[in-house]
Amino acid sequence: MKKIALIGNGKTGSKVAELSKDYEVVVFDSKNKVSVERLLLCDVAIVFVSGDVFVSIIPILLDSKIPVVSGSTGFDLPDDLEANIIASQSKWVLAANFSLVMNVVQSILESLNGFSDLFENSNYSIHEVHHTKKLDAPSGTALKWQDWVSQDCEISSAREGDVIGFHELKVETPYETLKISHDAQDRALFASGAIWAANQLLKKRQPGLYEFRDLVLEGMR
Repeated sequence: MKKIALIGNGKTGSKVAELSKDYEVVVFDSKNKVSVERLLLCDVAIVFVSGDVFVSIIPILLDSKIPVVSGSTGFDLPDDLEANIIASQSKWVLAANFSLVMNVVQSILESLNGFSDLFENSNYSIHEVHHTKKLDAPSGTALKWQDWVSQDCEISSAREGDVIGFHELKVETPYETLKISHDAQDRALFASGAIWAANQLLKKRQPGLYEFRDLVLEGMR
């Protein structure tokens, strides 16, 4: 049985442990620190920790050379990360959101790239809501939505209760309003997407930094 190194056993990480029926899961947290030696006993790492913690363990992950799936957000990607991944002969995928459905949303938003050309005046805004323990704002997914729609958007954030993740794009024209939203209802969707991505990485032969969307599109062919 293959082993997953689960780094971060919070709300989403614990779902990974619940859903990983085909893997043995080794949990790394404040009591069981990440080390190269321990990671070498695993086949793939799934990481759900804060951005600053993730950045601090990048050298350890690289030295272990095992595939890495990370859903950490709230950090700037090191400029040399992809080159270092290739140099370590490893395979990584980083994503702000491991929802498979979100890839459908991406296609929809990208189809709106020329929408503003139809109107002299249009206004784009994004509203996102997450649980109160989410530290980064706006969310990485909200920033991705802005990129996908190729417009400057006014982004607002709210932190309420135990909301898993809600995102809505609103496009206002002089006479009409368009709204597109995605409501995550169970953290299992992120965990299952991360496990799915781990399975895809294990099948890859070439080292490198893979886009989650590319893996999904390959899986849909």
